[in-house]
Amino acid sequence: MQAKQIKDKLKLLIEQASVIDPQLSKRLDEINRWVKYIRPGSLTAKPFVLAFLLEVITDSTIWLIIQSLPSEAGRQAKFNQMTPNERYWYSYLFPKWINSTDAKFYIWKKKMMAGEFNQFDGDIIKSIAQDIVRREGNIWQRYIADLSMATDLIVSNHQQKPLCIQVTSVSEEFHEQKYEKWQNALQLWEIERGLFLSYNPGESDFINQLVNVALYNSDYLAEGKYLNFS
Repeated sequence: MQAKQIKDKLKLLIEQASVIDPQLSKRLDEINRWVKYIRPGSLTAKPFVLAFLLEVITDSTIWLIIQSLPSEAGRQAKFNQMTPNERYWYSYLFPKWINSTDAKFYIWKKKMMAGEFNQFDGDIIKSIAQDIVRREGNIWQRYIADLSMATDLIVSNHQQKPLCIQVTSVSEEFHEQKYEKWQNALQLWEIERGLFLSYNPGESDFINQLVNVALYNSDYLAEGKYLNFS
């Protein structure tokens, strides 16, 4: 989808949402005002902004389809067709984001537009995700989850229980501070369990270790637990 098509689709979704879900319409209007005066050529030069817009358009389209279904049974049937992580996103986290005040949203939108957004652990997270999929686990990634909810990956395994994970190579000096900040973010969004994974890139086989810990805790970590694993 080209930049102009993205902007046009955003406007169309705002109109549709105004009837079906006014809160989503407000959120999309906020995003539209953010990109409204950016020319398509300039927008194309901002890959993270485009990727975020495409995600929001995809999520909003699916959410509106679900909300348009005439019965609760029909909506539940739609959720049941999804993977555990998709279901967690569309039935819980995405609507929570639509209806909540997101204090971080203004900050990271500004950074993303200014080209100051960097995924420092992006390659590591990609490797973890690929290994989880190779082992027949399930993963989900969203910019909103990453930047507002301190969640790099949502992972599920045999028990089909989604687990929110943050991956970091933070130094020992700042480790506890970052862990506390992460835990506070998850509790703010009422995410009931999470895994804070710290790695040392100098260790051999650290990707395999992180994946083992992620898959195991997806199945067995209790609710109300925010595990700090180094």
